[in-house]
Amino acid sequence: MMSDTSERLRSETDLKRLLLVEDDAPLRRNLSRSLEKAGFTVAAAATLKEAHEQAADSPPDYAVLDLNLGDGHGMELVYTLQELRTGTRIVILTGYDSIASSLVALKAGAVDYLAKPASADQIVSALLGSEHVKSSDGSEIPMSADRIRWEHIQRVFEQCNRNVSETARRLEMHRRTLQRILSKRAPKN
Repeated sequence: MMSDTSERLRSETDLKRLLLVEDDAPLRRNLSRSLEKAGFTVAAAATLKEAHEQAADSPPDYAVLDLNLGDGHGMELVYTLQELRTGTRIVILTGYDSIASSLVALKAGAVDYLAKPASADQIVSALLGSEHVKSSDGSEIPMSADRIRWEHIQRVFEQCNRNVSETARRLEMHRRTLQRILSKRAPKN
């Protein structure tokens, strides 16, 4: 009886509970180890069903979710996690990066959306809200010009309802050039 009470108290005071949902077993193991080293208490799940059960038993403070799982879509879990515990910091991982799905994830309550392969450092940074990269002397490193340009293009593209021709016209850019830019990943900061 005493151990149940102490276990419950320990889990209630542990503020870095993380639910990791990834159907790729080697990636799940590696991320789990890395996130534990970063100070999180990790509960790992391979399926959406398993994740729902773990979240219901102990709603996490943080979650890292694969978007495309064998038994469903990770977005289903975003809504569940937000209902179980408001303020859960959720990061979506996906091998199929798209602007539309990233917007849906962010509107649903995810704090970030990362394309695989994402490093454990990137995931921890997203989970903890580190928006700016710090240099070794502690000063903030500004975003690169390439990154600023890419984000501007993405914003205009969304404003044009993902219409490439209209976006190219507004940006005064050749349509094929724009298509090449849109097909690439975001540049590093």
